[in-house]
Amino acid sequence: MSSTLYETLRRRVDDGTVPGAVALVARGDDVEVVAVGSADAGGSVPMTRESIFRIASITKPIMAAAVLTLLDEGRIALEDPIDEWLPELAKPHVVRTPQSPVDDVVPAARSIRVEDLLTSRPGWGLPSDFSLPAAKALLQVQDHSRPLQSWPGPDEWLARLAEVPLLHQPGEAWLYGTASALQGLLAARVTGLTLPEFLSVRIFEPLGMKDTAFEVPTAKRDRFTWSYAPSETGELQLTDTPDGDFSSPPRFPSGGGGLVSTADDWLAFARMLLSGGGDLLSPSSVSRMTSNHLTAAQRENVTLFLEGQGWGYGGQVDVEPIDPWNVPGRYGWVGGTGTTAHVIPATNTVTILLTQVAMRGPTPNPLMREFWRACV
Repeated sequence: MSSTLYETLRRRVDDGTVPGAVALVARGDDVEVVAVGSADAGGSVPMTRESIFRIASITKPIMAAAVLTLLDEGRIALEDPIDEWLPELAKPHVVRTPQSPVDDVVPAARSIRVEDLLTSRPGWGLPSDFSLPAAKALLQVQDHSRPLQSWPGPDEWLARLAEVPLLHQPGEAWLYGTASALQGLLAARVTGLTLPEFLSVRIFEPLGMKDTAFEVPTAKRDRFTWSYAPSETGELQLTDTPDGDFSSPPRFPSGGGGLVSTADDWLAFARMLLSGGGDLLSPSSVSRMTSNHLTAAQRENVTLFLEGQGWGYGGQVDVEPIDPWNVPGRYGWVGGTGTTAHVIPATNTVTILLTQVAMRGPTPNPLMREFWRACV
């Protein structure tokens, strides 16, 4: 494995796909970590096991687990309407059909519930077709091309979201992204804490995730990677530096993709799931996180995002072995900054790949697929 994993990453560093990468594969207590290349495209900062990355959407499983600590305590219930804590989103309207203009709406058949947020079925979110009028309206509010520093604060963001009609009735369809951001706002309102405070108390401190946060302090920036996006010609364009967007707390801390972390920090989180929750979560909450909650029809409609997968709470769950690495029950997700992390209960395995080059769409990039293949 060591040579295969190293050669996979080395090849993509040498051909300029990524400046560097960190890969971690843990099978029980046996942990292999490979760090290749540099934290910057100039090659001035060697990549190490301790390098800190923007983990984008592999924030989502962490956010869901934190919400489930509130469920285990009885402070919220799956069937609770979110209206009590997020009154801005009470009595939403839904476009008459997904193709309808945003002013052709009907009242929602019911309130959005806590479980709708956890299963990514609140009615807000991105569909496979971004050209739908309601999707375009959502993108004006939830613009992932902008750094979270430029987003409005949580209260203003909620007010803007409330003006966008739902694309589907609550609970009807899986849609990407918005639900995890709403989970963070819900948790903050329930507890009276900011989202950074809530995640620190509920997840990071208990698990010893010392480098996971919404910002990188000065003392750690020598370990923080640069951020890039591929141009149309394949050249890497710088999008952020260690002293840039994550050098101070964001105006909008997002449970959908705002964290930075390391391979070992995410491993600590993954091992908690593999252990059945440890002292953090009940076994039933871990089961809810790592089980598919989508019907076959709902899965069929979102193959752009979930090909051969269903959805647990905050992450995909493999249900069809369409590729060698798709082990039924494998749970995790991919992040837009070139990150991917999964737990495989059947083999007690954790696989993590961290890079600093953004994906060009929701489909896993070739390096991710090569990494997964090397892990089989």
